[in-house]
Amino acid sequence: VQLQASGGGLVQAGGSLRLSCAPSGRTFGNYAMGWFRQAPGKEREFVAAIKWSGAATNYADSVKGRFTISRDNAKNALYLQMSSLKPEDTAVYYCAASYSSAYIGGDSRQYHYWGQGTQVTVSS
Repeated sequence: VQLQASGGGLVQAGGSLRLSCAPSGRTFGNYAMGWFRQAPGKEREFVAAIKWSGAATNYADSVKGRFTISRDNAKNALYLQMSSLKPEDTAVYYCAASYSSAYIGGDSRQYHYWGQGTQVTVSS
C-alpha cells in the first residue's frame, strides 16, 4: 500500500499550488485522510484533515483560510489547494490515511499509512 504525493514545486510568496495524493494498492474511501508537513530542522506538523465522506475538515491555525483539503473518493484521490503561500510554508508535505474514518485530528500516531512526501518551496 502506497500513498503517492505530487504537485510540489517552487513558487513565489503569494502564489498557489495544488498537491495531490493518489493511494495505490487499496481504496481509501473509508479512511480519513490528512496532510502533514516537515520543514528542515523542525518536527512534522499537522496541516489539514478530512473525514472519509468529505463532510468534515480540520485545519491548523497557521493555514486556516489559505489552504483547502478535499477528496474525490470516486478517483481515490486527496487534494490540498494552497493559496497565499508564505515562505514559512516551505516544507516537505506528506499525505496520510487513518483507519479511523471520522478522525480529523492532528495526532500523527492516528494515521497508519504515509506517502513519500513532496517538496514545497516558497520564495520571498
